[in-house]
Amino acid sequence: MSVMDKLKKNSRIKTTEVLADSKFFNEKEMTTTDVPMINVALSGSVDGGLSSGLTVLAGPSKHFKTSFALLMASAYLKKNPDAVMLFYDSEFGSPQSYFESYDIDLTRVLHTPITNVEELKFDIINQLENIDREDKVIIVIDSVGNMASKKELEDAQNEKSVADMSRAKALKGLFRMTTPYLTMKNIPLLAINHTYKEIGLFPKDIVGGGTGIYYSADNIWIIGRQQDKKGTEIQGYHFIINIEKSRYVKEKSKIPITVSWDGGVRKFSGLLDVALAGGYVNKPSNGWYAAVDQSTGEIGPKVRYDDTLEKPFWDPIFNDTNFKEFLKNTYTIGHRSMLDSASEFIDDNE
Repeated sequence: MSVMDKLKKNSRIKTTEVLADSKFFNEKEMTTTDVPMINVALSGSVDGGLSSGLTVLAGPSKHFKTSFALLMASAYLKKNPDAVMLFYDSEFGSPQSYFESYDIDLTRVLHTPITNVEELKFDIINQLENIDREDKVIIVIDSVGNMASKKELEDAQNEKSVADMSRAKALKGLFRMTTPYLTMKNIPLLAINHTYKEIGLFPKDIVGGGTGIYYSADNIWIIGRQQDKKGTEIQGYHFIINIEKSRYVKEKSKIPITVSWDGGVRKFSGLLDVALAGGYVNKPSNGWYAAVDQSTGEIGPKVRYDDTLEKPFWDPIFNDTNFKEFLKNTYTIGHRSMLDSASEFIDDNE
């Protein structure tokens, strides 16, 4: 018996496995959404998407956070016909019409109202403990940013107006305990959160809830927005996904997604700027755009901006596999040997 076989046999952890054969590393299942740049924001690739682990969607009120979560949850439910969505609700700001607008079957959503962090912690750990890896479950928490701690509620009931120092600790404990389960049980968790402004000369957005969320999260988005105007009329918003943390995507990347009042999420929004930078789209004159055939250099017919948000404009561009590779190289974190520079240093000093 080899040393490896001996160690594996003696381990008291039943999921112990040789790393090359570990399902926790080799079976990273991804759910691709209908919006290419959402997939890029999650994984760095238009063919990637949502995977197991904690994804935090943070931003001020009315910044489409819940809608982004439902868009991803809908894709997961469509991919897995037997899947169930576990929806923890502390805000009660998502009417049934929200779910229906993303084609989510309400009979596949288990709605669990929660009033405090501890209540969420006890219930979610109990659920995760009893889920098998083969079970298809996606969890959405709306939201962790607005949840009180149990102590805060008890102080209010006892008419005590003392500062609550327990909430950040409770949230840290919640995510510290859930993180291993999410990977081992292959479960994506989407947590809606709030942001606040850092005090200083150049204040930046800070994700609420303390450091525990930062340590545990696989992805953290801080969502901003700009008005989408035609003249003086607001047609919708350009939401900007700022990548605060990611296992796959370069941090501080900014990915715009357009949402119109009448058409909802514009599926192909966010692609134009990166396609222009890569030479896959040309701007022959102000307000006009044209696809470029990379193999021949031929420039296609000119179209207005609104037409660049439609499928026919992007079909020939996506047929060029180099464009997908260009997107991946633009947004994905690069990996190279950590020994290269060390070897060069040793050689130089021999």
